[in-house]
Amino acid sequence: MTSAPTAMTEADIDVLRDALGLLKDREQIAERLLASSAKHSFDPDSELDWDAPFEEGKWFWPPELVSLYDTPMWRRMSEEQRILLSQHEAAALASLGIWFEIILMQLLVRHIYDKPATSAHVRYALTEIEDECRHSKMFARLISRGDTPWYPVARVHQNLGRLFKTISTTPGSFTATLLGEEVLDWMQRLTFPDERVQPLVRGVTRIHVVEEARHVRYAREELRRQMVTAPKWSQEFTRVTSGEFARVFAIAFINPEVYTNVGLDRRAAMAQVKASPHRREVMQNGAKRLTDFLDDIGVLRGVGRRLWRSSGLLA
Repeated sequence: MTSAPTAMTEADIDVLRDALGLLKDREQIAERLLASSAKHSFDPDSELDWDAPFEEGKWFWPPELVSLYDTPMWRRMSEEQRILLSQHEAAALASLGIWFEIILMQLLVRHIYDKPATSAHVRYALTEIEDECRHSKMFARLISRGDTPWYPVARVHQNLGRLFKTISTTPGSFTATLLGEEVLDWMQRLTFPDERVQPLVRGVTRIHVVEEARHVRYAREELRRQMVTAPKWSQEFTRVTSGEFARVFAIAFINPEVYTNVGLDRRAAMAQVKASPHRREVMQNGAKRLTDFLDDIGVLRGVGRRLWRSSGLLA
């Protein structure tokens, strides 16, 4: 029986490979992402028509992605109430996105703190932070534009986020980054071409999808590198913390206050969402591309895999 390989260093990076093949050069990836950023970045304040009135009868989120879709409660709701729920859930997801992106920006700053500031890798990280600042402001403006409140995450999740961004390792940070980006990205790719949805919401999701594609590439390539070069304890810590973060993310993805604010029984609504096969399928489909990737590079193992399953994001 052969012993497990030891973690490798940056000096060996040109020969490193994982289950997906040879790792790519960090600087070349960053240069390509910087070139893409120069061509395909947007200013939401000027790109979108914020003054146009919302269109009567149009959704704020595709109905199939609304949490109560195809439940007994959904079937009893009027079309007007369903659309109102989609508006509040869109606002809640925008609020969740702001929370997550503020954490991500701090994790990126930590990642580049002791790296050469002249490297393309660091310059792209700073570019991504610029993108995330614009996204957070765009989401906040979308919430303000509609007749909905801001939906902060629960206090316990706020404090867990504060703890996570303080103690997270580099691979743990990039795993959490992908979790926050890829599930929402899957939903937004269904949203921006959907003509049933309000034009402003479609515009917001289109900008986010285009720019987040670069962020996902950056995080995936760096996580592959980290899961090969990081010490074994860090790899194992990443497996456990990513599983716990998946559990938190899955819970925070729905803010129960949306049900109260549209005149529904919050407890009954949450129970029906939890029991909904459609909702479970939506969340697992949204996470599948990510969980397949994490499985390939060795993140979904042991306790971490069990935590991912308990989150409902992994079948």
